[in-house]
Amino acid sequence: MAVNERERVEIWTDGACKGNPGPGGWGALLVAGAREKELWGGEATTTNNRMELTAVIEALRALRRPCDVRLHVDSTYVMQGMKSWIAGWKRNGWRTSAKQPVKNADLWRALDEEVARHTIEWIWVKGHAGDPGNERADQLANRGVPTLAR
Repeated sequence: MAVNERERVEIWTDGACKGNPGPGGWGALLVAGAREKELWGGEATTTNNRMELTAVIEALRALRRPCDVRLHVDSTYVMQGMKSWIAGWKRNGWRTSAKQPVKNADLWRALDEEVARHTIEWIWVKGHAGDPGNERADQLANRGVPTLAR
């Protein structure tokens, strides 16, 4: 690889929640060439949106250096947040257009920080529709749900 050529990485992420709020998990599948890495984790009390955000944050944190990323998500919340809402939230001091505090602002800030490190192509995929990477991310998210919730 040339000195200034970035590694290309495909990432699929997903979140899962048993109740909303309730116990939840997040999962991510990272693929770079022939290498694959699976990540997952969870929280005892959370929401589906928090797990969707956490999956993307943790996947991007796992990259040791800036990369060209094709990021596949099935969350319209994450996709809309990054493509449409976040610029306004930052401009308004992390408040919505209705002047209310942004929900999950801690995670949106962390995601914004991680996204700044990489070049990202955002790809929305329909969940539970047979996309192999999304299906694996879903399995990993469910693996991350705390054991007592299963």
